[in-house]
Amino acid sequence: MHKPILLKNISLLFDNQTYFENFSIQIMPCAHIAIIGANGSGKSSLLKIIKGDLLPSRGTIETNKNIVFGYVPQLIYEHNTLSGAEKFNKTLSLALSNQPDILLLDEPTNHLDLKNRASLMKMLNFYKGTLITVSHDKELLKNISSFWHINNKKVTVFTGTYDNYTNLTLQNRQHIKDELKTLVKEKKETHKALMREQERAKKSKDRGEKFVAQKKWLPAVGDLKASYARKAAGKNYADNAAKRELLHEHLADLKIVEPLKPSFTLNFKDTNSKTIVSISSGSVGYKDKPIIKDINLFVTGNDHLAIVGNNGTGKTTLLKAILNCPEIIKGGMWDTPNDKDVGYLDQHYSSLDNTKTVLETIIDLSPGKTFSQIRSFLNDFLFRKNEEVNKHVSVLSGGERARLSLAKIAIKTPKLLLLDEISNNIDLETREHVIQVLKKYPGAIIIVSHDSTFLEEINISNRYTIKK
Repeated sequence: MHKPILLKNISLLFDNQTYFENFSIQIMPCAHIAIIGANGSGKSSLLKIIKGDLLPSRGTIETNKNIVFGYVPQLIYEHNTLSGAEKFNKTLSLALSNQPDILLLDEPTNHLDLKNRASLMKMLNFYKGTLITVSHDKELLKNISSFWHINNKKVTVFTGTYDNYTNLTLQNRQHIKDELKTLVKEKKETHKALMREQERAKKSKDRGEKFVAQKKWLPAVGDLKASYARKAAGKNYADNAAKRELLHEHLADLKIVEPLKPSFTLNFKDTNSKTIVSISSGSVGYKDKPIIKDINLFVTGNDHLAIVGNNGTGKTTLLKAILNCPEIIKGGMWDTPNDKDVGYLDQHYSSLDNTKTVLETIIDLSPGKTFSQIRSFLNDFLFRKNEEVNKHVSVLSGGERARLSLAKIAIKTPKLLLLDEISNNIDLETREHVIQVLKKYPGAIIIVSHDSTFLEEINISNRYTIKK
């Protein structure tokens, strides 16, 4: 059992960007910790700082030199002849063979099939040592007892279950929203009070002028009353604005996902029981390498179907065959939609053109819409400011690329949507945005995914299993 590791006021700054500042904590033996936050927030770097592979920009780490670390990075460059799951399993086995005091895992569930995921979850549940993992996987996070959330340049620590964490966050958000409503009400009441006081001051001034004329009152008393009222109201306005600013900062700290508001060109009434994909006695493969045979698959108007199976069974190859990719050799009877009726979304958002801006991407797909309509549409996908809509795709973050890909699907809705491992490598905010859109998508969906929680969240109704 290792001695506690003390992180004292550590900060990470890189390329003129601050990721987090002044983070202090003690890592106790046998703790199970998840580092969460948006893509690019510094999670993997914090993992490397703990291991000692990266020095913090500021602050210190007090640790025992005899501590043994086991580390599995997100990207594994060794064992190039192996699949992603095989690479992970081999690297994890090597890490565990050293009997580490602290096991560090960076996005461990990426690329794992259902069998490998189940094995990993079981191992982590019974792991007695200290575990620190970077993950967006909700199934994994539900078995963690402590969370470090990197957001707005700071790390917030929460101890408890993931459900406790999300529930508390939602409660805090609602409390802040209620306070903001109260402030809006107070602002209106302050304004009404000012109007009433100004009216009283005007009447007082009118009386004062009469009394002054009669030499019964000093001049400008009415003006003084109005001045006092304005000063009091001004102070109330300033206090109100300061409170609002502080509450909005707290709201940003909570990082609850702002919802998208997708509207589709394809309506539910346009989708019916008509078969979209029909494959009878099918087979797929490459020139000299058959992959799957005896495929019998039928998808109708608004079916949501998951293609599942172990790594290497040909799930992505089947998607490519439905897409009519020329390198895929098909056999049997195939009836699939025209290319214009099929949308494709993968974890790399490869359908986006890096040379275009956000605005150009949507304009090209909707020549009949006015500029105002397109800006309103992009606003529903959280592209609001001029600098956001005029960004080139090449410089978009992962979350922005996901939102733009979803916007492309909504603006010109295909009858069939093919999704390939889109829940890999995405942060929780992007994941929620993907879920929001897919739940409302009115057409048929065929998805390849190993993430059972994600499949439940997008209302997958059927599964087609491929066996080796």
